[in-house]
Amino acid sequence: MASPSTEPDLPWRLGMRYGVLGVPLAFVSLPLYVNLPHHYAEVAGAPLAGLGAVLLATRAFDAVLDPALGRMADALLRRGLAQAWWAAAVGSTLLALGFAALWHPPRSGQAAMLAWLAATLLWSTLAYSAVTILHQAWAMRWGGSPGWRARITAWREGATLAGVVLASLLPAWWGLDAASLCLVLGLVAGLACLRGLRWGTTAGAGPDVARPGPSPWRDAGFRWLLAVFMANGVAAAIPATLLPFYVADVLQAPHWQPWLLLCYFGAAALGLPLWARAVPRWGLAPCWRAGMLASVLAFAATPWLGAGDAPVFALVCLASGLALGADLALPGALLTGVIHHSGAGARGEGRYLGWWTCATKLNLALAAGLALPLLAASGYHSGATDPQGLRALAWLYGGLPCVLKLGAAAVLWQAEQRHPVWRRI
Repeated sequence: MASPSTEPDLPWRLGMRYGVLGVPLAFVSLPLYVNLPHHYAEVAGAPLAGLGAVLLATRAFDAVLDPALGRMADALLRRGLAQAWWAAAVGSTLLALGFAALWHPPRSGQAAMLAWLAATLLWSTLAYSAVTILHQAWAMRWGGSPGWRARITAWREGATLAGVVLASLLPAWWGLDAASLCLVLGLVAGLACLRGLRWGTTAGAGPDVARPGPSPWRDAGFRWLLAVFMANGVAAAIPATLLPFYVADVLQAPHWQPWLLLCYFGAAALGLPLWARAVPRWGLAPCWRAGMLASVLAFAATPWLGAGDAPVFALVCLASGLALGADLALPGALLTGVIHHSGAGARGEGRYLGWWTCATKLNLALAAGLALPLLAASGYHSGATDPQGLRALAWLYGGLPCVLKLGAAAVLWQAEQRHPVWRRI
């Protein structure tokens, strides 16, 4: 059990100013990882096998560049917040341009369409990663107790959820071009709030702060944490990739999708403060493990649902959304603790975050690159009514993630036995 902390509470103005940039970043991430495969398959007519191959190759290539972006973030932050802010501004500009171009592929053939997807997706995700890593490293340098870190992470992820809710509703109401305009406005507001933001003194500041931190791979705690994060991340990425197909063809309720996403992410927003409040009493790692198990219980009935069960699935979204709060608030806070426990604080956060973001991309790449070809091999195609294909879709969407979540919880428990300090950091 984690011991109570006498550290001052997080000022709400600080948390809000820091978190605002999470809104437009999430506004990008949901369409990129949920709407994009369905848009290119259903609207643009891309073949599932080719689409899966392009998404796997593009996201994997993008992922291997993230460690370099992490080193760049460390170098910028060592030079001062002003240079880091300007880099975030440039990255945000490139992100807005790439996102707008992504949704307008040429109609001159499938090869040209897939090439456009690869180029614009790589452009968008590289800019997204650069800004995201800078944003997260900005607050990681503050350090703090487990409860304090959980709260600052909850502010960022709460803003992220607000962006996700907007991204789930606005494109359906106003179209993707209006969503691109909202993205620009959100990035401007987020950058304005982040400019010059600091809290106290940088954790770990001292003579060594000008030198790069140690390699994250020398840290056994980080290796274990990354293994847990990847297993848990693949479990989350598969449903994110397959949701539009599942709702449209298994539940036969495509018009429900915005409201299902609203239920899911709205419940996650309600769950965030509950998980953050549990941390000072129970600890980061035990709370995260409890969230994984709660998610499995909430999602277990999904493979057996069918046409007309959208209201039941809305309840599943509410329950699993509450559990999602743990996945959002706790892994990042635990990562900060691992970094500072290793002595790399104030000079190595970007290096760790580069590999962390790389793992996130690999999770999404594996989900798209494996799930979509498996669906194609089972005979499923978008808009299908074949029972065998729909059954394969339902089990890939709902059954496989539960197995992976249980595996992630088991790995986390084993990691806690090897690193008991995880219950306190």
